[in-house]
This record gives sequence, C-alpha cells and structure tokens, in this order.
Amino acid sequence: ENLSPSTWSNGPGDKYSAHSHGYRKVLYCLRGSIVFNVEGESVNLQPGDRLEIPPGTSHSADVGPEGVSCMEAARH
Repeated sequence: ENLSPSTWSNGPGDKYSAHSHGYRKVLYCLRGSIVFNVEGESVNLQPGDRLEIPPGTSHSADVGPEGVSCMEAARH
C-alpha cells in the first residue's frame, strides 16, 4: 500500500486511553488480540485483521489476555 509501517507489542490487559491522531491510522494485528473502541463501536482484532481509523477520530484500546503484536502506518 506504499506505507512505511512499524511494529509494536503490548502485554496482556494493557489499555490505551481515548486519543486521536492527525493522520489516517492503518493497522494490522499480527499476534494475539486487541479490542479498539472507535466512536462507541467495539472492533475486535485477531491475527490477520486490518483496521483503518480516520484522522481526528477518538479511539481507545484494550489488549487481549495473550497480549498483542501489531503493525501500523500513517497514511497522510
């Protein structure tokens, strides 16, 4: 997709509080699971799932019981 991705991981039960970005976030779940809460909707990501979050969209996340590894990139 002509993006420059980076990877990150979190341990079981880690949480991200609500925040937003000034770019479109493109994210792939590689291992484990994570639930993104995007404007009142829960999106459960498992390995192979993809999520795009538009710029300025508030979102939070809860890491699953086995932790998570993701790859993400900014689409400007």
